[in-house]
Amino acid sequence: MMLNQTVIFLLLWVIIDLVVGITLAGKIKLSDLHEQKIEQRLKQLNKPTVKSIHSPDGDIIDCVWIYHQPAFDHPLLKNHTIQMWPKSDSIRDKTGGNKTDIIHQLWRTKGECPEDTIPIRRRTRDDLLRSDSIETHGRKNPPTIFPTTYHLPDDQKEVHEHASVHLDYGEYHGSKSRISIWKPDVSNTTEFSLAQTWVVNGDWDNGLNTLESGWQVLHCMYGDNNTRFFTYWTSNSYGKNSCYNLDCPGFVQVNKDVALGAAFNSISTYNGKQYDFLLTIEKEQDTGLWWLKFDTYQVGYWPSFLVPKLADSARMIAWGGEIAHDASGQKEHTSTQMGSGHFAEEGFKKAAYINSIEYIDKANYPIKPSPQNLEAIVTRPECYNLKVGSSRRWGTYIFYGGPGLNPQCL
Repeated sequence: MMLNQTVIFLLLWVIIDLVVGITLAGKIKLSDLHEQKIEQRLKQLNKPTVKSIHSPDGDIIDCVWIYHQPAFDHPLLKNHTIQMWPKSDSIRDKTGGNKTDIIHQLWRTKGECPEDTIPIRRRTRDDLLRSDSIETHGRKNPPTIFPTTYHLPDDQKEVHEHASVHLDYGEYHGSKSRISIWKPDVSNTTEFSLAQTWVVNGDWDNGLNTLESGWQVLHCMYGDNNTRFFTYWTSNSYGKNSCYNLDCPGFVQVNKDVALGAAFNSISTYNGKQYDFLLTIEKEQDTGLWWLKFDTYQVGYWPSFLVPKLADSARMIAWGGEIAHDASGQKEHTSTQMGSGHFAEEGFKKAAYINSIEYIDKANYPIKPSPQNLEAIVTRPECYNLKVGSSRRWGTYIFYGGPGLNPQCL
């Protein structure tokens, strides 16, 4: 009897050991597979470098030979010859305006990239782990739209709020404006705050096409709350065919001095010095390329095949601020700030602004819209608001923003 119990006991241990071993082996295999996916994605994102620059904020900026950039992973760009400069006189001969103190990004305080290279912010394992999945890194998730508040799916918990102006139902060849740079407080790592311009055609149901650029604070993308210069495009209503910066093939960068997704060196302060930058998105008629210009720098271009509904022109141009927050289970409004975190009526040096607002017409001339022709969208005026105006010095402008949670915004 005693011997039988001993045998049974030993058999149980063997069985337990086998089960645990199989389970651990399964976990190890799954873990190994996950790590392999991470390594493969990082290899895809981070190209061979000519030089690396360590930014004071912890970013590493890799200087990559211009023909090794991610754009050339796109099947339709395999034999593409880079256009280093716009061919059209209407784009080529424009300057960055009268401003001489060009805003540089933080990484530029530690060096610059050589000729024939472009700066790319190195993506890390942590960047991928913060994404909903390795495959969706670099996309907006869940999908959003301008103006998002009116198009939320029933099961979507993320709420987007805007204080913005737009021109709609036209034939536009681009957008031009000067955007002030701020660092709004964002209440948690799942939320964001931004200021940008939108260039739009199509619609949500049949495939919205947009080109977007400005600044954003987006922890889940970058791992901090720094204010960063960004670009974005989508051809299917913020679905699979969409991308931030250079995180997937599409945008072709030609400039060695501006890094997409990198932090700004200078931020406006309340009642103190103000910093801004001139941002232009403009379609070149001869080639169909949509060029992005940051101050006097031609950063690069989106080929029109990426956004087929923008092949001829844009239907809508918009300018303004946006925040996103998770409203599920929340009893009060988020305290995430928009702009400077102060309302529009506080004015210059206190509220965020976008001035020198212009649209570019079919002849590629910049046109200043009158304030009366701009349609405003303010989703929660007690939380974030907007003021539109015009002056000789600033042209058409907006002040916008707000603190979010306050006694009137609950």
